[in-house]
Amino acid sequence: MTVWSTILRIVEAGEGACLVSVAVTEGSAPRDAGAHMVVTARGYHGTIGGGTLEWRAIAEAQALLGRGPAVKLASHALGPDLGQCCGGRVMLVSEVFGGTSLAELRELAAREVEGAFSLSRHGRIMSFGEERRHIYLFGAGHVGRALALALAPLPFDVTWADPRPEAFPAAHPANVKTVVAADPAAILAKAPGASLVFVMSHSHALDLAIVDCALRNPAIAHVGVIGSATKRARFVSRLRQAGVAEDRISGLICPIGVAGVASKIPAAIAAATVAQILVLDEELRLARAAPEPHHGGQRAGGTP
Repeated sequence: MTVWSTILRIVEAGEGACLVSVAVTEGSAPRDAGAHMVVTARGYHGTIGGGTLEWRAIAEAQALLGRGPAVKLASHALGPDLGQCCGGRVMLVSEVFGGTSLAELRELAAREVEGAFSLSRHGRIMSFGEERRHIYLFGAGHVGRALALALAPLPFDVTWADPRPEAFPAAHPANVKTVVAADPAAILAKAPGASLVFVMSHSHALDLAIVDCALRNPAIAHVGVIGSATKRARFVSRLRQAGVAEDRISGLICPIGVAGVASKIPAAIAAATVAQILVLDEELRLARAAPEPHHGGQRAGGTP
């Protein structure tokens, strides 16, 4: 959910909106700090984790809406106060916005479109926007369509490519951009770093060409192609003959999807593949966040 764009849309329509943010967590909690929910008099958008905590937060936010611009900080012990088994503690910040906030909301909504950013509000540093990994999906067949739909509610930007314009559905999710093209090099030329590529075209020859191109592109972190162990073995042989680096070939994912899902129903393959994508995304985030290793007992600057 784009928080500030959602609030702006509500306020521009003449309604009040209350932003409920998880500011601090201690121990086990349903959502981490940085989770947001936007509450109106008639409903809500987003989630701070569900359960009793969320329902109480909605009720308190709606009561706050009746007072005009206001801010409230509330600390909740999930076990003693709310009967939730998480057992941790959560601090929520609730802030009401109305027509007098339009200029600020427009500025924040514009910043949010540009990507993730942090903001100091009411003595707390809060994060907004999303760091969205890019996924390149090649193939608009049954599995490609199912995968595009399965990725719709998740924080990924998807480029969906197929050389057949008639293969795409009439409508597609908001986070998906369709491209009618057959040249994978042109499509992947401006791929952001640590992008993911999943290949499921109508042609094994095209699959191989896309995989070859993706593996040679240093911006692509992982490449997966629909198929079997036999297809993988054939592709590996062809890729070696073509001179693709061995360390890149060894990482080729085929078959795609988490282990244990045997169904060949397109929606099931898509679900298993999305689960795999989430694992890969988490691994890449953890790897980026890990501290640089020190060599020879020296710090990066050479100081013992």
